[in-house]
Amino acid sequence: MQTFSWDAAAELAVVVRSGFTESRHIGSAAVTGPDGGLVHAVGDPGAPVYARSALKPFQAIASLTAGAPLRGAQVAIAAGSHAGSFEHMTVVAGMLEEAGLTPEDLACPPAYPSDPRARAYLLGREKPKQRIAMNCSGKHAAFLRACVENGWDTAGYLDPGHPLQRLVMEVIEETTGAAPAHVGVDGCGAPVAALPLEALARGYGRLGSAIRNIGAEARTATLATAMVDYPEMVEGPGRPDTVVSEELDVVAKLGAEGILAVGTREGAGVAVKVLDGSARATTLVALTLLARSGFLPGDRVEAVLERVVRPVLGGEEPVGGIELGAALAGRTAGDAEGADAPGREA
Repeated sequence: MQTFSWDAAAELAVVVRSGFTESRHIGSAAVTGPDGGLVHAVGDPGAPVYARSALKPFQAIASLTAGAPLRGAQVAIAAGSHAGSFEHMTVVAGMLEEAGLTPEDLACPPAYPSDPRARAYLLGREKPKQRIAMNCSGKHAAFLRACVENGWDTAGYLDPGHPLQRLVMEVIEETTGAAPAHVGVDGCGAPVAALPLEALARGYGRLGSAIRNIGAEARTATLATAMVDYPEMVEGPGRPDTVVSEELDVVAKLGAEGILAVGTREGAGVAVKVLDGSARATTLVALTLLARSGFLPGDRVEAVLERVVRPVLGGEEPVGGIELGAALAGRTAGDAEGADAPGREA
């Protein structure tokens, strides 16, 4: 099995330096409306993609469903790809301590933090890589808490046949409306599902609509609300997912290899896959599509993009930037249209 090929992809973004287009990012994207229906498609939204860390909210819901007694920041970091700051590691350590476990019980690989301060601290003291600093440690700590609550095996909690991992796949199918087309192994060792982008967008629309929604399924509402209440736990201060959530009040989650999914309070969702695996254009593409489809205010989207899309530098000065590609060029994010206006581009 494989994802879509280059001939089914569309040009999502380009990188321009000194007026010269030097790189192109091709991929696919899907926007779904509050009813879960496909509103806008670019490239091939039906081909399976590994959703990677964009699955974390669904994995966290499974942990909550299994009885993991998480609260507040713990819920958010269970769904996050954190930077490994001191605050992040403290929250994860607390989750493990409450379960009677230690960071050595985590099955995710050891890593150095991406947070500069924490990384410098460990390196300056010649400390080895730490499992708790790995960006998926919050998810793994939540898995372990669920296992302890149920008396399940904590040593084999990443096995696809483990009761918790079977529950994860059930939650994914129930929330996205699609059964995983394939299940592999993610970078952190957990099972990872391949889903169509359309299904991933639909799942995020359901997450977004659950933010502080007393009529939503309880665990989904708890998860979505925690992600917008504690956005610094989802990635880190100043980082794209955190800024997008803070400023636009949406659920936003990146995934490795060029994946990003966003869900709005109104129940719209978008999912993007950049075929070359680069993440640098995903926020630009995802938010532009939501704005053009009428699901986010264009002016607010433009303000957020100014903060999170990095310029192309020549020396220390900006000489270019990441711009919309041929499949999306022609209008700015502020030129929103009705939700039924955009047509399919390939």
